[in-house]
Amino acid sequence: MTELAGVGGPTVIPAGARLAAIVDSSFDAIISKDLNSVITSWNGAAQRMFGYTSEEAVGRSILMLIPDHLRDEEVDIISRVRRGERVASYETVRRRKDGSLVAVSLTVSPIRNEAGEIVGASKIARDITATKESERRIRLLMREVNHRVKNQFAVILSMVRETGRRSTDPREFEELIRSRIMALSRSHDLLVNSEWAGASLFDLIQEHLKPFGHEERVSLSGPLMTLQPNAVQNLGMAFHELGTNSSKYGALASGTGRLEITWQIATRVSGEREIQLVWDETFPVHAGQAESTRKGFGTIVLQRVAPQSLNGSAVLERCPGHVTWALSAPLDSIIVPQLGVEIAAADSVPAFGL
Repeated sequence: MTELAGVGGPTVIPAGARLAAIVDSSFDAIISKDLNSVITSWNGAAQRMFGYTSEEAVGRSILMLIPDHLRDEEVDIISRVRRGERVASYETVRRRKDGSLVAVSLTVSPIRNEAGEIVGASKIARDITATKESERRIRLLMREVNHRVKNQFAVILSMVRETGRRSTDPREFEELIRSRIMALSRSHDLLVNSEWAGASLFDLIQEHLKPFGHEERVSLSGPLMTLQPNAVQNLGMAFHELGTNSSKYGALASGTGRLEITWQIATRVSGEREIQLVWDETFPVHAGQAESTRKGFGTIVLQRVAPQSLNGSAVLERCPGHVTWALSAPLDSIIVPQLGVEIAAADSVPAFGL
């Protein structure tokens, strides 16, 4: 028995009442049953978990909670309880009153009478739905990461191969490979931060233009949209190549150059919606200045890799003082399903001013 201090002297609480209070206030479902699997007690947490009131549950078979394909579990449990064994915590599935299933962790222990005879069993059930969902998401994420890492390896190998074919200077080769891998890393970071859910087009452009500075010469205009991981990686590569070229020969290398990146959603004749993205930069041409016309890995990315990966097409045009890259691709190949496009902020905004 337990004594509690109170007005007029200590209050005596019988051990049985104290135990009953603990059971009733537990967050875990605590159920007792006899050796015929008939429920003999049912606490408040059991009602919340399974939907049956104590009046509905007590006197009925525990089998009402067990899906048909798991009925053998109860036979095994009762056999072990009869032998005096305690069933250590294990994960299984039980059925609620409304027919829905709930993932639970169960612990079962024998109940003995005053003579020490086994007369039943107590079951403690903990709802592990959130835990199982978390585990499922982790497994899904790990599979996605594994898939993406393999893709990254393939892209890096392609970078090394194509850059090596077009570079005769080992130092130039090392610098180009390093910068391209770092660009992949920036796209990767955006995806990791969102648990591979995608990234906004604005954030992607901003992230890839940061290393080149001169944000006052850059403006972005278009609806807010969340890109699929595949689009993040391939458009990220394209923006890096365009930014690198611009910082050497174009708007980001000139004191008076201007870079505008715009995108809009259009509807094709077929009724399919597509994104139309345009990189447009203008810059003064000085006497003796010559833009590189060598077709390297960047040209391959812009004209073939990026558009093909998005089931679209692209046009790259270069002329003195002007570079344009225009990409068209089905919207379904670009945006994350259900998140879609939020038509907002269609006016030009500073690239790094938000």
